Amino acid sequence: MNWLERYQTEIPTSIAYPNLSLHELVEQAGQRFPDHVALEFMGKSLTYREFDQSVRRFANQLQTLGLKKGERVSIMLPNCPQGVIAYFATLMVGGVVVQTNPLYVERELEHQLVDSGAKIILCLDLLYPRVTKVRKSTKLEHIIVTAIKDYLPFPKNLIYPFIQKKNTGMKVDIMYSDKVHKFVQLLQKGSSERPNVRVNPKEDLALLQYTGGTTGVAKGVMLTHRNLVANTIQCRHWLYKLAEGKERTLAALPFFHVYGMTTCMNLTLSMGNELHMVPKFDPTQILKIIQEKKITSFPGAPTMYIGLINQPDIQKYDLSSIKACISGSASLPLEVQQRFEQLTGGKLVEGYGLTEASPVTHCNLVWGKRQEASIGLPWPDTEAAILSMETKEPARIGEMGELAVRGPQVMKGYWNRPEDTAATMKEDWLLTGDMGYMDEDGYFYLVDRKKDMIIAGGFNIYPREIEEVLYNHDEVQEAVAIGVPDAYRGETVKVFVVRKEGSSLTEETLTAYCRKNLAAYKVPRMYEFREELPKTMVGKILKRVLIEEEKKKLGTEKTS
Repeated sequence: MNWLERYQTEIPTSIAYPNLSLHELVEQAGQRFPDHVALEFMGKSLTYREFDQSVRRFANQLQTLGLKKGERVSIMLPNCPQGVIAYFATLMVGGVVVQTNPLYVERELEHQLVDSGAKIILCLDLLYPRVTKVRKSTKLEHIIVTAIKDYLPFPKNLIYPFIQKKNTGMKVDIMYSDKVHKFVQLLQKGSSERPNVRVNPKEDLALLQYTGGTTGVAKGVMLTHRNLVANTIQCRHWLYKLAEGKERTLAALPFFHVYGMTTCMNLTLSMGNELHMVPKFDPTQILKIIQEKKITSFPGAPTMYIGLINQPDIQKYDLSSIKACISGSASLPLEVQQRFEQLTGGKLVEGYGLTEASPVTHCNLVWGKRQEASIGLPWPDTEAAILSMETKEPARIGEMGELAVRGPQVMKGYWNRPEDTAATMKEDWLLTGDMGYMDEDGYFYLVDRKKDMIIAGGFNIYPREIEEVLYNHDEVQEAVAIGVPDAYRGETVKVFVVRKEGSSLTEETLTAYCRKNLAAYKVPRMYEFREELPKTMVGKILKRVLIEEEKKKLGTEKTS
């Protein structure tokens, strides 16, 4: 583990993790800083004392609704106080959180609710019709509905970015009953006594975080309290210059994504710091908040930093409060890193992680030596290896292979999928499916993905899911989806389609069809109709050939 020699003296090579549940870790911070601001949301704030009271009240109400230890609660919200309160309240009573993307259409939502067996869901009012359409096929017993106006007046175009503009003014008729509840009323009626539920941090699940794969089927990643606590504390030590009770984090990364959940929500609240939330990334709004609130940390995706540095009036904002930012979800261009650091005076480094690891496993040193194009060094207590594709044994320095990791942040397995768990976990090693190599200094580099996952704007997109949707169209004979380079999103989705004989299928028709069956970020942006697709002798579509063709096109365009 030669990377340990590269650590700065302030970063421990190993950590003694407290035997605490995640909510206890946050509770301890609240006890140290009871009067400090915990949550800030568009001008309204909650202190740690007020936050703790809200969590307790909602936790008791979850028990009143019949939630028992180990049962699942779905949270289908953008970043807002209600979601954070519900998250920690669920953990306080031993429940398991199921983070549900509010962009999901009925098909995606139904799969997640059925697979997880969620008993309760908390959703935004405008998402209520979506939930009711799938309710009968799930195990949902209670629906809790919230509106941002329950918390404070807020412009709909920012809080409801996933609702088409023509629908933002629509009125949703909700029939409240003993099975359909108002969040604000539950909170008001709940007892402020702390529920007495014992949690085993090493064994009990805190989170079912859904992720896709080469099969196109979203799988529930089982993350324990220990997994999440460990990754939170690892992050704290890596960012050792950030102080408890003094920092202000801007959370534009969604909490329904494990990256935002750990680096923004869990880390900030476990340190007694301020969590400033926005439900949608808007460059102008972000710049204003950084300046006005003196934000010190802003974890993000490359597309966010690209959006900021390309704002024409960025020079008029004072961004000097920024101390440290970690970029993840996609490769960070060097010119973006350099420009952001010039503008802020802070540090921006690239890291790496995956849902199955809570998620962070690697990162460049924030206040030390950084390697261009590298994902950095493994975190404390995290082992990493490059496995030869031929022998499956550790590869030589500089040799290409599959990245494998192990550590306290690595998942327990996939929910109800022992075969998938066995295929991904070899003993306690997690096979990431990402291809790369390690240099002689212990820095890791990724060069390709064994899996065909596309990362667009920080979102993980699985081609197989898109292909399955396309194959369900009556006029599609064959279809394949790939990722192609995109200057802003990192990658974007392109599909190749072979029409059925006699079909006059158009790009416009397919786009409309995909929008009905896929979340907006998964909808293909580029289409190419062909008479046939390249195949092997046994009829398997050669996706790699199509990818290479696109690379050649890009190279030709650059030189022309």
